[in-house]
Amino acid sequence: METTLIILKPDAVQRGLMGRILARFEDKGLQVVGCKLMQIPASLAEKHYEAHKSKPFYAGLVKFMTSSPVLVLALRGNGAIAIARNMMGATFGSKAAPGTIRGDFGLSNSFNLIHGSDSPEAAEREIGLFFAKGEVLHWPRHADSWVYDMSGGKPE
Repeated sequence: METTLIILKPDAVQRGLMGRILARFEDKGLQVVGCKLMQIPASLAEKHYEAHKSKPFYAGLVKFMTSSPVLVLALRGNGAIAIARNMMGATFGSKAAPGTIRGDFGLSNSFNLIHGSDSPEAAEREIGLFFAKGEVLHWPRHADSWVYDMSGGKPE
């Protein structure tokens, strides 16, 4: 099982889309193992997006991410990173396919509603930035036997 970090960005929070977006992940079968509404301090936004520091959009991205509360999630599931990224859709809402989060709720190429880890290494780093030890829980979800075929001993 993989765990990924998802951030519902300020535009998703301000537009009242948190519940609808979270429901999509739960409907898909991903397990919420961490969740917090927070105002990201500039220092955390700068660290989270440090790979983009030399890019022209960096300062605006940090300003945007600190402009309003965000909902930070840790989601767990078999292939959670790829599944979440597919559900998110293309980076720019104007280019995202219908049926994806950005395709259904987004038009802007700047405000793109959601962030998701792009690799297991990024997920581990990002979860460590946003969640303290003990805030991401490991709990048995009884519905897993209905989400995954476990007959082979591992989730499929």
